Amino acid sequence: MTLSKSRDNKNVNLEFNKEFISNFSAKIQLSDIKFISQTLKELHESDVANLIENLSNESRTKLLEIEGFTINPEIFIELNESIQSEVLQNLSTDSVINILKKLESDDSIKILENLDKEKKETILEKLPPKDKFLLEEGLSYPEDSAARIMQREFTAVPSKWSVGETIDYLRENKDLPKEFSEIFIVDSDFKPVGTVSSSRVLRTSRDTKMNSIMVEMPVLISVNMDKEEVGLTFENYNLISAGVVNKDNKLVGMITADDVVTVVQEEAEEDTLRLAGVGDEEITDSVIIKTKRRFNWLLLNLFTALLATWVISNFGASIEQMVALAFLMPIVASMGGNAGMQTLAVTIRAIAKKELSATNFNRVVAKEFIIGILNGVIFAIITAIIVHLWFKEINLSLLIGVSMVLNMIVAGLFGILVPVSLKKINIDPALASSVFVTTITDVIGFLSFLGLGSYYFLN
Repeated sequence: MTLSKSRDNKNVNLEFNKEFISNFSAKIQLSDIKFISQTLKELHESDVANLIENLSNESRTKLLEIEGFTINPEIFIELNESIQSEVLQNLSTDSVINILKKLESDDSIKILENLDKEKKETILEKLPPKDKFLLEEGLSYPEDSAARIMQREFTAVPSKWSVGETIDYLRENKDLPKEFSEIFIVDSDFKPVGTVSSSRVLRTSRDTKMNSIMVEMPVLISVNMDKEEVGLTFENYNLISAGVVNKDNKLVGMITADDVVTVVQEEAEEDTLRLAGVGDEEITDSVIIKTKRRFNWLLLNLFTALLATWVISNFGASIEQMVALAFLMPIVASMGGNAGMQTLAVTIRAIAKKELSATNFNRVVAKEFIIGILNGVIFAIITAIIVHLWFKEINLSLLIGVSMVLNMIVAGLFGILVPVSLKKINIDPALASSVFVTTITDVIGFLSFLGLGSYYFLN
């Protein structure tokens, strides 16, 4: 196991080796609580979560059953959803409640999301009324909304307060967040009007009014704003934190940069997995779960492959007359497919970052058309030369060159048109675009190559 020291003097793991995992698992089987506690105490919370994820199901269950072992809430929230759900099943209701009480509201909501309905309701009923109300309110919002990731613990003071009043309030109030970098300034209706950094408060004389040193609130987040849009807002305005307001424009929470980093990472992972037709999948998921999630996508791919095969079957006579067509047709299809996926990747990123709009759509399409022509011509010349040297047949070289140009143009156009069209009918372009683009480029590639081949060699 390779380790380094973090600023809080905890070991930061770079890699857990097989020997360390085996030794730790053996100590779990022996219920060596002293060794286990000491080892986990020396590690950063995220590394403890990584260690628990690398244990076998049997060892994880045994660890939770050891008398005297309690899982640190900060460790629990670092576990991936699959393992978190597994651990939740082995924890008592009281244990889960104790975890929730020590976490910020946004982390508590993430945990409740992974509970079944019955256990969730039982836990909510046992929580203090204030905590229950806040969590139920958070769960009432859409899963991908800003309200699900905002912290309901924040620091806000009236605009008429002085710096001295603010400092006294911060020292005496025990319900404030443990850490905060910005203080929200609100009016008499609890509507945010600005922010002041905590460092500026400490450097300003006590009699100075807060509204005289505040920075006017440039950006506010609506509770219903999509999480992905929240991430773009933070990026566009270089925010450290932002206030979240309800429909009445009253301050109800805040979102910090670390929450947004998690959102951006999750969205990126989600889009990457969806492009491959995998969906929301964890490495720790069971074989059955993974198989079920991939089945529908593979089934759709099977039907599209059959469509391409049907196109080829209509040109059986051409292939029999000119066997070289069978050798060369995968080149046209694969080049078109790769070109289409390049355009698709760029388009999906542009859609996600809201860079593609009605004002620039025609210009972007025209650009992809030109790129398709240029790439098509370049690779048509390269391929035609290779084919001519190989088969010594000028017509065959011209055939593959023309087909290459046509398919590369189609690939560029449909690489942008397919995801945009899916977006308009409320289908996630990251999930469904690749199979359509691949099918279109395959079909067009085979049709152009074999169709032109039939014309040249059978007429």
